[in-house]
Amino acid sequence: MTILTRRFLLRLCLILTLVTVIQGAWPGPAVAQNGSALDSTLSSILPGNEEEGDQKAADGDKAASDSKTKTETKSSDSAQSRTPPAVPSHSEQGLTKADYETWNTIASRAEQSIQDNRASETAYEQLRSQLVTWRDQFQKEESANSTAISTVQAQLDALGPAPADGQEENEVDAKQRDDLQSRLAELQAPAKQATLAYSRADALIKSVDVILRDRQTQALITLGTSPLDLTKWPGAFDAALTFFRNVAADSIDAWHNGSQRSVFRQNLPLVIGLLGLALILLARGRDWIERLALKVLGTERSASRWLISFIVSLGQIILPVGGIVALYTAAVISGLMSSRVQALAQTVPFIGLLLFTARWVGGYIFPVADGSNAPLELTIGQRREGRVYANVLGALMALYILISRVADFEGWDQSTLVVLVFPILVVIALFLLRLSRFLIAHAATVQSEGGEIGFRAQLVMVLGRTVFIVAIVAPILCAIGYFQAARTLIFPTLLSLEMIGFLVILHRLTEEVYVLLTGNRSGVAEALLPVLVNLVLGLLSVPVFALIWGARITDLTEMWSRFVAGFTIGDTHISPADFLTFVVIFAAGYAVTRMLQKAMKTTILPKTKLDIGGRNAAVSGIGYIGIFLAALLAITLAGIDLSSLAIVAGALSVGVGFGLQTIVQNFVSGIILLIERPISEGDWIEVGGKQGFVRAISVRSTRIETFDRTDVIVPNADLISGQVTNWTRGNLIGRLIVTVGVAYGSDTRRVQKILQEVAEAQPLVLLNPPPGVVFQGFGADSLDFEIRMILRDVTQMLGVKTEINHQIAARFAQEGIEIPFAQRDIWLRNPEALHPQPSSTPAVPRGVEQGPTLADGPAPSHMRDDGDAGGDGEGDGGDR
Repeated sequence: MTILTRRFLLRLCLILTLVTVIQGAWPGPAVAQNGSALDSTLSSILPGNEEEGDQKAADGDKAASDSKTKTETKSSDSAQSRTPPAVPSHSEQGLTKADYETWNTIASRAEQSIQDNRASETAYEQLRSQLVTWRDQFQKEESANSTAISTVQAQLDALGPAPADGQEENEVDAKQRDDLQSRLAELQAPAKQATLAYSRADALIKSVDVILRDRQTQALITLGTSPLDLTKWPGAFDAALTFFRNVAADSIDAWHNGSQRSVFRQNLPLVIGLLGLALILLARGRDWIERLALKVLGTERSASRWLISFIVSLGQIILPVGGIVALYTAAVISGLMSSRVQALAQTVPFIGLLLFTARWVGGYIFPVADGSNAPLELTIGQRREGRVYANVLGALMALYILISRVADFEGWDQSTLVVLVFPILVVIALFLLRLSRFLIAHAATVQSEGGEIGFRAQLVMVLGRTVFIVAIVAPILCAIGYFQAARTLIFPTLLSLEMIGFLVILHRLTEEVYVLLTGNRSGVAEALLPVLVNLVLGLLSVPVFALIWGARITDLTEMWSRFVAGFTIGDTHISPADFLTFVVIFAAGYAVTRMLQKAMKTTILPKTKLDIGGRNAAVSGIGYIGIFLAALLAITLAGIDLSSLAIVAGALSVGVGFGLQTIVQNFVSGIILLIERPISEGDWIEVGGKQGFVRAISVRSTRIETFDRTDVIVPNADLISGQVTNWTRGNLIGRLIVTVGVAYGSDTRRVQKILQEVAEAQPLVLLNPPPGVVFQGFGADSLDFEIRMILRDVTQMLGVKTEINHQIAARFAQEGIEIPFAQRDIWLRNPEALHPQPSSTPAVPRGVEQGPTLADGPAPSHMRDDGDAGGDGEGDGGDR
């Protein structure tokens, strides 16, 4: 086919399409029903909404078919149909008394419906929607009269505190106070009533959510029909054949219907034109776009070419889906479609979108061209095989959706659906097994090349193993009879893989845009901006994954409403609006600070007499002050209370002030220190018998602030060549040992338990690893214990040790445990030697042993320790 012929056909199809639009031949009723068809389609592939999707599909089918009706009658549903108006009346005065009466009626009936637990999922979803509407209105009402309340409260504050008991207030002030308090109570009454109603509505919403989740869980664990039950096969095949017979019969009846045939003849030119357009787009459109994208990409592979090729490649989805829409439109305006076929055909555009999107994603994940930019490290043969798997899996997913839609329309029982879907599920599992091998092979290849598996490769490895497990478990569950659990595993896994592939493509897109803007392809791997953009994209995809794996839209809206409402920390309420205000103001202050630093460094400071160290100190000081003021202004304007942070802010300001000065010394060693960074500012180091905190590192010397608040200037050469102990390198974690002694006779187990409790109660003590108590041994005067603990901040060890000693003393006094202290008894063998008598030796009283005399030799004197050999805790005291 020549280029001129192609252009002619494309222009002809475009003209026919425009004529169709102008004549208004696009099907109105069918398009109007697309919503219900799409809901049914989504419910067939997403877990958690099966019964709701069935109900919506039944409603759409009832509107499309006059011969087929589905009705569901339950007492709870009928009760809901008699519910008063769901939406409260809006007035300038807020909610009225009638609104609250209506709300009480709705809440009572909702409580009864929740208690009965007999309504369908659709009925509960409608009930939940009503409750959410009321709750939102109550939330708005909680802030009613806020301005007037603030005014009255300010007037009360101006009057001062109320007089204490026994004191009297003058009549004028007392009357004003009573009037203001009455006015304040009157203004606060609507808000209090709204708060009570809000709490009730919120509790009812949570109860409805619990019911829906319980039903979803029950559906997963309910044992149903096994597809291996051969007795179910004839019925399933007969149901499928009956469907095809009915479709054929409906088509024949439509052809023999005179009015329908007249419509067909009237719209025949449009039908032929749309069929031609559909044929061209479906048969050749994707191939044309693929070749065009490869031609645009070329061999240069620049960022601009890649982006243009990416935009062109979207035609691989748009053109085929457009062909399906044209085909569907031609079938509708032909007038020969029966209601059954028309209801099923509404799903075809969505199925086509899913199918061709899967092919497009597979083409990017497993590219044809060989190059280093492929997401997975695979061979050309493996990539070719991967593209086949992506196409087949997309087709199988489309087939499953179509069968599920037919089952909804025809009212097939679950056994029929299980028998027909089981082969599809098994084939999908087989292809997923092969696909998981590719993912694992990529991680293994990266590990063999780099020696150590990276974060991305590790994620791919985990993903591959997860897909492998799902592919094994899902068919087994389905074969046993857990069909709902099986399809809840297999089909969301397929959609998740497609979503992950789409995120990978977006990741490549952000990198190419970055290269286009910066022109630095070699540095894109180390750039921060693409990583941040990809992080945002990943966060935005979380709700999509939640929907894929069974979350309801109402769940997401509930989480969003609570997120927007914010949260409270202490007396401070923080909301996204407050956070955004903080970020914007702080960013503006930060930008101004950096501009001022640049101006000072390049324009003003070079013209002063300050040396380079002083200039750097001044620039750093401006940066610290500017960032501090920006943060302070942002926090204040955001409404965050800083009163509780005043002490911490004061301590931080002192620390920053000590680190502003810089001294330039020891150039060579300073450069080595700055490159190797064995120490950093703020580290607690010990060098040359001096220890303290590093406050400044320059190119020649390092300033250390000791605990005596004195500065020690250490040449950098000493730090390079000498031995340096760094207590806080990398972190502030360090060990503290506290020694404790108790008297002999104490219960050692009880002592150990008390010491353990005291250590674990300290906020700065890490619990992992936990603190330990060591029974060190038997000392001369006491039983020695050691508490060994790891502190979060080793610089606070003295404070922690002091607090622990205080608590130990208090606990020991409370428990009656004695802390011993050394006692000394002095024995004098010859006390008379201290007072010699010249005449004679005095008589020794009877019963008293005479000590040695001077003639017997020297009389040594010694101190005898008060050991506790008896274990009575009182010491021996010698032999008296």
